[in-house]
Amino acid sequence: MKSASLSGSLRGNVGKKDASSLRKSGQVPGVLYGDGNQTHFSVNEIKLSKLVVNPDVFAIDMDIDGTVTKCIIQEVQFHPVTDRIVHIDLLKIIEGKPVRVNLPLRSQGTAAGVIAGGRMETLFRRVPVQGLFENLPDAINADVTALNIGDNLRVSDLNIEGCNILLNESVLLFACKRTRAAMSLDSETEGDAEGAEGEEGAEGGEVAAEGGEE
Repeated sequence: MKSASLSGSLRGNVGKKDASSLRKSGQVPGVLYGDGNQTHFSVNEIKLSKLVVNPDVFAIDMDIDGTVTKCIIQEVQFHPVTDRIVHIDLLKIIEGKPVRVNLPLRSQGTAAGVIAGGRMETLFRRVPVQGLFENLPDAINADVTALNIGDNLRVSDLNIEGCNILLNESVLLFACKRTRAAMSLDSETEGDAEGAEGEEGAEGGEVAAEGGEE
């Protein structure tokens, strides 16, 4: 998993009034936990936003007043109107202890059904997984090249070494849908086939007529 660095400061006071003051000054209040202790800190909103909106998932080397801790983002709270980050929870990475993260879901290859005029539908952008930090991949990659129109790919079709997908095995991840273009192409193909059969029938009739004249 990719890593990023972030720095913050310990919070002298904890409470709604202090948190509101931090947000007004461009800081985001947060909590670091995972080893039985909680560390309350604040971090620059702009620098944090760059990590949060990034489609990749990062392990963070969090520097809080000189103490660096490797952690992952566990939860982000957004303002319901402005979408600004109002709080961040970080989980400390502990050797031998599984962590839960939402990894990006990416398709690999071009589906046979798409080549035939269909459309690939991605039903999940991120997938919840659990595993040891050192075993987690950067993303969940799924090969969709064998999917024809009407086919789909489920959780049960994936085998990601080192982590467990926290979804039911029957959950759909990708589906190759029929489009109007594909339906039109099928209709044209059927029309050509029917036309060819008609021509063959007409030729047979002509042969029969010629035979009758003899």
